[in-house]
Amino acid sequence: MGYMAQALSLAQLALGQVSPNPAVGAVIVKDGEVVGQGYTQPPGLDHAEIVALKQAGEWARGGVMYVSLEPCCHHGRTPPCTQAIIAAGIAEVHLAALDVNPVVLGRGKEELEGAGIRVYVGEHEAEAKQLNEAYAKFITEGIPFITVKFAMSLDGKIATRSGDSRWISGELARKRVHNLRYTADAVMAGVNTVLTDDPRLTTRCCGCGVVDSKGRTPLNAQVFTEPGKAIVVLGRRARAEERESFAQVGAELLELPSTEGWVDLEQLLRVLGERQVTSVLVEGGGILFGSLFDSGLVDRVIAFIAPIIIGGREAVTAVAGWGINRVADSLKLERVSVERFDEDLMVSGYVGGR
Repeated sequence: MGYMAQALSLAQLALGQVSPNPAVGAVIVKDGEVVGQGYTQPPGLDHAEIVALKQAGEWARGGVMYVSLEPCCHHGRTPPCTQAIIAAGIAEVHLAALDVNPVVLGRGKEELEGAGIRVYVGEHEAEAKQLNEAYAKFITEGIPFITVKFAMSLDGKIATRSGDSRWISGELARKRVHNLRYTADAVMAGVNTVLTDDPRLTTRCCGCGVVDSKGRTPLNAQVFTEPGKAIVVLGRRARAEERESFAQVGAELLELPSTEGWVDLEQLLRVLGERQVTSVLVEGGGILFGSLFDSGLVDRVIAFIAPIIIGGREAVTAVAGWGINRVADSLKLERVSVERFDEDLMVSGYVGGR
């Protein structure tokens, strides 16, 4: 494994745990040996470069640093990493990508070069940008990156006509879903999914949200028993007794009424952005999926396809909503990849233009 690939591998360990900061990995090499390495710590603690510099100590002087993203050059919760790199005597820095944050973009590189450090940019750039795609959207647009995830049968059903959906995908695919939750800031589901499946939505970092226009979420739902903050998003004003009841189970009520009684999803994403949520994994159901697609709010799609046939006109399909009239107008995914998990396939891709 090359040194930059090693830095990217370290950055993966921070993904979903350090928002709203980017997930970054750093490796310091001296005389052909790794003398320091690290990845971004939670907000307020050391960035990847600082972790690596502390580990390297005096061995950093004259060394080469490989870092997956341009070092910060401004005072935030922590001092600028560029100054620490300069003070440590690093001779050469390799950056996988520049930081899209306007307060950093190119300035970190220029500051290092101004101190006489040789800087190279672009090694494993595509991987580095994909790693921090949620951070990039949050910084540039102020709203979280939205990934829609569902498991469906070969004939496109996510549940039978009775609502049963356990388990469409196999154990190995479900383990992959736990990883997806772990790397997301929050998990979102529609109220019908909660009423039908009562999911736990475990292995999440910041919390979960239930989109519930009419206020039907039961107080004994399992989402309220798991670690992390739970938010119920209403499409109307909450009654005083509702606020008190949900507060007792540790849930927050977020009121986003719209003229038609439905939750305004664009406003919801703006509110989440204000709370520094950079990524959301949406896990169901078809109505919420359809609304997100109809509103053009989806960035990435991950579909687990099981080699089974469910059938039934009344069986639940993956995406509801209004949809489109002509196949020619259908939403097309780009950068599509396919992975296999035992008998299941995972197809993932990005919404065109996102």
